[in-house]
Amino acid sequence: MNPSAFPSTPFRRRHAGFTLLELLVVLAILALLGGLVGPKVMNQLGGAKTKTAGVQVKDLENAAQMFKLDVGRYPNAAEGLGALVARPSTAPGWKGPYLEKNAVPKDPWGNDYLYEAPGRHGEIDIYTLGKDGAPGGDGEDADVGNW
Repeated sequence: MNPSAFPSTPFRRRHAGFTLLELLVVLAILALLGGLVGPKVMNQLGGAKTKTAGVQVKDLENAAQMFKLDVGRYPNAAEGLGALVARPSTAPGWKGPYLEKNAVPKDPWGNDYLYEAPGRHGEIDIYTLGKDGAPGGDGEDADVGNW
């Protein structure tokens, strides 16, 4: 091999890595992108949790309707949503569990779903108070229910 065909060692060493200035420019660009894109991604994540709560409320309502078909009534307030996974002593004809995972799910923020029978909006109300856990609100803090 001809040693003159390869660049000299100082040339290779000079171009072997990135300079501090190049790294700082890349970090600045990444920080700008994160500042612009990050808030939009977080807003989408919040919307997804609200949509997930809506789907879960609908599933719980369907399970309660199946309970009503078998027992002749919706679970009462004392039985609550637990009657969809465990047979209450006051429910002859119960053929559950009526939920797939044999457990009442938590809302996307880790709270229990609320159940009222009779409901204020219908025969039964199944709902979550959203991220803030308080009635009302907008966005992620809004109540999500079967009404």
